[in-house]
Amino acid sequence: MGSSGAGHRGSGQRLGITDPISLSGPTEYDVMKTLELEKFLQEAGLYESQEESLNREEVLGRLDQIVKMWIKSITRAKGLDEQLVQEANAKIFTFGSYRLGVHGPGADIDTLCVGPRHATREEDFFGELHRMLSEMSEVSELHPVPDAHVPVLKFKFSGVSIDLLYAKLSLFVIPEDLDVSQDSILQNADEQTVRSLNGCRVTDQILRLVPNIQNFRTTLRCMRYWAKRRGVYSNVAGFLGGINWALLVARICQLYPNALPNMLVSRFFRVYTQWRWPNPVLLCEIEEGSLGLQIWDPRRNPKDRYHLMPIITPAYPCMNSSYNVSSSTLRIMSEEFQRGNDICEAMEANRADWNTMFEPYAFFDAYRNYLQIDISASNADDLRSWKGWVESRLRQLTLKIERHTYNMLQCHPCPCDFTDKSRPFHCSYFMGLQRKQGVPVNEGEQFDIRLTVDEFKHAVNIYTMKKSGMEIYVSHVRRKNIPNFVFPGGVRPSRPKSTWDMRRATELRMERSPESKAVLNVSAEDGNKRRREDSDPNPGYPIRVGCPPAPSLEVAEVGLTTVSTASLPSIKGYELHDNGVGELGTRMVENAGSENSKEVENLAIEKISAVPYVESQSLTEELESDVGYKNDPNEIPKSAKNSNVVSLTSDVGAPSTSSGKVSNSPASLCMEPGPEELEVWLADLLPFVVFHLSEQICCCYCLCCTCFLHVDFLFYLFREAC
Repeated sequence: MGSSGAGHRGSGQRLGITDPISLSGPTEYDVMKTLELEKFLQEAGLYESQEESLNREEVLGRLDQIVKMWIKSITRAKGLDEQLVQEANAKIFTFGSYRLGVHGPGADIDTLCVGPRHATREEDFFGELHRMLSEMSEVSELHPVPDAHVPVLKFKFSGVSIDLLYAKLSLFVIPEDLDVSQDSILQNADEQTVRSLNGCRVTDQILRLVPNIQNFRTTLRCMRYWAKRRGVYSNVAGFLGGINWALLVARICQLYPNALPNMLVSRFFRVYTQWRWPNPVLLCEIEEGSLGLQIWDPRRNPKDRYHLMPIITPAYPCMNSSYNVSSSTLRIMSEEFQRGNDICEAMEANRADWNTMFEPYAFFDAYRNYLQIDISASNADDLRSWKGWVESRLRQLTLKIERHTYNMLQCHPCPCDFTDKSRPFHCSYFMGLQRKQGVPVNEGEQFDIRLTVDEFKHAVNIYTMKKSGMEIYVSHVRRKNIPNFVFPGGVRPSRPKSTWDMRRATELRMERSPESKAVLNVSAEDGNKRRREDSDPNPGYPIRVGCPPAPSLEVAEVGLTTVSTASLPSIKGYELHDNGVGELGTRMVENAGSENSKEVENLAIEKISAVPYVESQSLTEELESDVGYKNDPNEIPKSAKNSNVVSLTSDVGAPSTSSGKVSNSPASLCMEPGPEELEVWLADLLPFVVFHLSEQICCCYCLCCTCFLHVDFLFYLFREAC
């Protein structure tokens, strides 16, 4: 399991699929800034007290005793012999932030219960164990989620939040010294057990694959806090969750094995600002395994080609942990990585500090238009269930809006929920809305998303466990009308504080338009402009979310652009081997002078991030077969010429139309080019092999420089591309 990456710390053997970029140790500056960072994290309250730590250990010990009593009880109830009853055992394992050692005060504990073959998930775990827990006074807020992708029991035990998964092994007796990292434990396991075991196996493997666990923990704690402050920490909203951030940080630790957290944070932003998605982030080679379980492999699995930001788990079976990322959330995270990189460079020039890095994202100042999603229920238990279901569907609203508006209207989901204390059993979510930047505004153009919102509400309302009182409302709200309960203390700030983002935006405007400096220097003018925008009854692109009238469509003409690239320049003495940076390349980074060391390091990062996962020839052949043409724009298959473009609303089964026309179906906003347009499109993209990567984005595999390129979905995709 990941043998290629598992070397002994300090033995000189590399950790990861490439050699390190730099073996440099810390400078005095790194030591000083790391101490400042650790102090900042302490003052931010990210470390739990000794008392809370002991309480967690007691809770875990008590939970282990409970599952041992539970397994003996059900073994006896099933009529098994007394010897097997005495030997019956179940065991508790931890994973996630607690196992990684980066949890904070009040954080939940991800736990796994491993049981024998005769203890079923449906009847025994969600039945008998649930009943036992419900009768205990220490247990509160007990909430089973048996239909989740990874079934879980959620509850609080003596005030500590617990997420408890279950894995049923093929063993008659669970040994006390069970090692879940062995691949043999997956033998004859069902899919839910494999997914439940994956958390523990991945967490343990991460800790084996980083060169310095303490530096990894400090850096990860920093990045988790940064992601939460900047609003990009949420797997369910389409951003990244805890395991994703852990894998990204672990890869940086492999590339800079002797660096302290200050440098690791700086290189985190530098590397991922340059990373060429959808090339995957890997901590070790992907193993085929001997059990026949499906692994992440875009050559064989068409669904894996849809993934925009693959971050692959290091334990067999290797999976993409970030499949929820959409084009909109990838764009937002890329902007945040760039911001972090800019601030790190400013810190080196003594123009910023850690406070600047962790400034919270001013979500309710960032947009003029928002969607407000309100949900309510009859009681606290119903609201908890309803919230979980709605949150799992919110990502679909983002995808539908961007798809139905041809990506012209971009969404920014806020990962937090908000509660109005004056309304019991109520919760609100918000999404920022903006026109795609760089697109000219046509007079009178509107975004009518009422049908899209109705589609989303219908999908939410089919909840199988929906009860009376569970309601959902979606409305368009302007910035000036954002309810006060979303602001700290329920008080709207009189005016936004000056932040790095505001100063940076002003600098960029000045760089683009030097003649506007005189206007930008007058801060009052910005305030007046903002007030005029908020009070403007016609914002230029009204967003309608109410009940729609009979639909009438007008589709603006969209111009196509071509995409081209060139292979990366080769550097004398700098070669790739084993899909990575050679030792000579590492030494060049170490020995380069201060003037060009950053440039050399950036080229090393570019080399690593641009290396595609799959071999050029095998992928090219498979993609050519999928798409159905062989590098000749005139050899378009007849089926491709006659087929329709992939519908932007294919999930609702919209009827197709003839070429070059727009469907008038109420649920479909779909432009379809004729054969001539397809011929021009394919000719423009050569020499690329094209395949469908997501509902918004396709991907080109360049035959010249063997790298991936994003292409906007408006480059029409025909159905064979899937």
